[in-house]
Amino acid sequence: MSTVEDSDGANTASGEKDAESSKVHKVHKMRAKQDHGGEIDPVYKKLSAINGEINRMSSKELRDKLAELKLDVRGSKDILQKRLKMHYKQRKLMKAKVKPPGNSTYDYLIIIDFEATCQENNLNYNHEIIEFPAVLVDCHTREIVDEFHEFCKPIINPRLTEFCCGLTGITQDVVDKADEFPAVLERMESWMSSHYLGVDHTFAVVTDGPWDMSRFLQMQCNFSKIHFPHWGKKWINIRKAYSSYYSCKRMNLEEMLINLGLKFQGTQHCGLHDSRNIARIAIQLLNDGCDLVKNEFLHVAPPSPGTKSLGHLSNISSGDTSDHQNRTKEEIVKKLEDMKLESKNFVEENQDLLEYHRLQST
Repeated sequence: MSTVEDSDGANTASGEKDAESSKVHKVHKMRAKQDHGGEIDPVYKKLSAINGEINRMSSKELRDKLAELKLDVRGSKDILQKRLKMHYKQRKLMKAKVKPPGNSTYDYLIIIDFEATCQENNLNYNHEIIEFPAVLVDCHTREIVDEFHEFCKPIINPRLTEFCCGLTGITQDVVDKADEFPAVLERMESWMSSHYLGVDHTFAVVTDGPWDMSRFLQMQCNFSKIHFPHWGKKWINIRKAYSSYYSCKRMNLEEMLINLGLKFQGTQHCGLHDSRNIARIAIQLLNDGCDLVKNEFLHVAPPSPGTKSLGHLSNISSGDTSDHQNRTKEEIVKKLEDMKLESKNFVEENQDLLEYHRLQST
């Protein structure tokens, strides 16, 4: 969101911001009519006026107001504006007895960031998962409540490259002592079952980009000749959710943290540390009123003959019953066209989906 900095330090909203305010006001009107049988609830007019005032506030004024309300004062100006607007929106709608936003769709989030074998400057390398972390976030308490973490022994390329060891910090002796991927996956799913995920509690997988599910996990399941787990077919791409909610460009993990006024904790490219930091971003999104929902899916080809099943655990469902397994290419294209109607940044927002659909087609 662009702003013009005045010489006295005050921020004046640009034409782009005015256009956005107008669009938000229209959305408020539509929602108000739906909630009240065609009559606009006065609360939405008040919210529109409040949003206009917030748009005219400087960064210092925003931080002072957030501090007064005992809210988080970290982050860029756009994030501070979003946080303050959501605070007033929730408060005003609750007072008006209108259902406020911010209630999470899921009970839990599982943040996964695999580390895999790799070779420098080789994009066609057969990546095998060598680190399997999973961080469990309670969407209601908004805190990390448990972790799963194991290493996996690679089979196709059992010797790690020097580049891989330097990038991930994983040494040869660590993977040599580890179990192969199917055994680790089975224990991870047992860990999921111990929290009654997909049984008593709904959940969604969260990743930093599309590649963990669409490339690393899919390739690994093919190499190991096991079924692709049901829970991995749809997930939340945190980059996409973040840029959409805060109305900013697509950012990597470290950039998202900096934009929130946070610092990376731990070692980058350590799967567990990366997962914990992704969890911190997800929790901040929840705190700022974002309802994180699945925004990417994977079309998985039917298993080839000889593919093994891990038993009942491979059927763990996130509680979402729709399945894209039989979706045709034409249906995917139609879905993308529908998405185009909702976004002016169609190519940027959906290039990941188009890219891994192309990879699957080949």
